[in-house]
Amino acid sequence: MNETAPEAREPIARAGYEPVDPVAAASANADWWSEEAPGYLAEHGDFLGAADFRWCPEGLRESDAGLLGDLATLRGAEVLEIGAGAAQCSRWLRARHVRATASDVADGMAHASARLDAATGVPVPFVVADARDLPFPDRSFDVVFTAFGAIPFVPDADRVHAEAARVLRPGGRWVCSVTHPVRWAFPDDPTDAGLTLVRSYFDRAPYVERDAQGQPLYAEFHRTISDHVRELIAAGHMLVDLVEPEWQPGNTHVWGGWGPERGALLPGTLIMVAERQ
Repeated sequence: MNETAPEAREPIARAGYEPVDPVAAASANADWWSEEAPGYLAEHGDFLGAADFRWCPEGLRESDAGLLGDLATLRGAEVLEIGAGAAQCSRWLRARHVRATASDVADGMAHASARLDAATGVPVPFVVADARDLPFPDRSFDVVFTAFGAIPFVPDADRVHAEAARVLRPGGRWVCSVTHPVRWAFPDDPTDAGLTLVRSYFDRAPYVERDAQGQPLYAEFHRTISDHVRELIAAGHMLVDLVEPEWQPGNTHVWGGWGPERGALLPGTLIMVAERQ
């Protein structure tokens, strides 16, 4: 891949919970994840591994949870990861002879994935694509999943669920992990100082970072648990499980507002397991 040095990002002039233009926010997030890929992986790469499959900052691994299904069955399936980042999860699957394809909206993550392919010797087919408009035919996959990809960073997550439904074969599995909605009511602090309620759980104003001109640089979108479930069901999926991972023993990695101190008391991640009706 040919890579060019990314342009310097505008500094954050202000941040807070407020309305944001949805098109501008989604575009800004795609740019942010592309430009931030090297820094993101420098900070969290050791925790994520080059070919490991963690569902969340709590540290839950697919090897322990088996949310995608039995590995023996998966080896005969077509699997798609969306919002894949550097495709660590897909690489874990490929190393176990599962036909996994990765996709992400960020070019920078595609470059990072290629570097991990070379470092591990486990290549992953990677497609740069918006999770709301996937370039795959209907009924192409048996399993679609995302570990914190796409859903928190778009204003219209219903389109992500709908695309997952479109590319899944009937009875196919859709598994997605997202920030636990309860987290939005607390400050982004992993210590006991982050245990004080500061916002209404029902306040759906997105978190937005803006430059000096007021343009969004980054945004995350809050949905309640019922919002998530309704969007998933409306897209044609049947919910079969909800998982709220507990903090895993031996995990000392602090990730933003996720950490062992608060993680022992509050859920930080929600995983939805569904099947295409």
